[in-house]
Amino acid sequence: MKFQLQAPYEPAGDQPTAINELTEGIFRGEKHQVLLGVTGSGKTFTMANVIKNVQRPTLILTHNKTLVAQLYGEFKQFFPENAVEYFVSYYDYYQPEAYLPTTDTYIEKDLNINEELDKLRLRATTSLLSGRRDIIVVASVSCIYGMGNPTDYESGIIRIAKGDVLSRQGFLHSLVNSLYNRTSIEFTRGTFRVKGDTVDINLPYVDFGYRVTFFGDEIEEIESIDVQT
Repeated sequence: MKFQLQAPYEPAGDQPTAINELTEGIFRGEKHQVLLGVTGSGKTFTMANVIKNVQRPTLILTHNKTLVAQLYGEFKQFFPENAVEYFVSYYDYYQPEAYLPTTDTYIEKDLNINEELDKLRLRATTSLLSGRRDIIVVASVSCIYGMGNPTDYESGIIRIAKGDVLSRQGFLHSLVNSLYNRTSIEFTRGTFRVKGDTVDINLPYVDFGYRVTFFGDEIEEIESIDVQT
């Protein structure tokens, strides 16, 4: 799918010139360009037009979570039909391990992970691995730190379709190998449960899950489910 910019207005003032110059600079292979403008001058809208023109996956990198949230909301409005993703550190709190020699005090590492931010990070990663090109990732400097080898992520992808010949047991092994946990009690993110020939999967990166129904060694049905019920 191509980037489809949706806005109730057209570029005006200096914006058309800036859009054309930035677009041409990218096509020429320029590595560095600067867009200057005061607050409220439409820099985000200008960049949205550049993204529409060049039709390339885009990383928007900024220095704090507040600005990431603002830009994410704006780009979601400009590109509602495309994959606009949010990627920041998932820590609500992080205390690194430390030692204070003056008082001979050892401080243990302590942290608290925000489940919603973790889900959004995984969704961004999933979009990048999906093969689609209409992706905008709005990120903080957290994205400069490695999350692992992309090849390892790709090897954990499970591709299934209705009518596939696949044993239920083999499918369960694939889920475990992809780091899903089997459960019979709490159906939380990243878990799956088994009821007869039916396997319910709670995906870790979206707000819904999948129900896979087997008939013998064949996938009879795949449907979306509400993981809250």
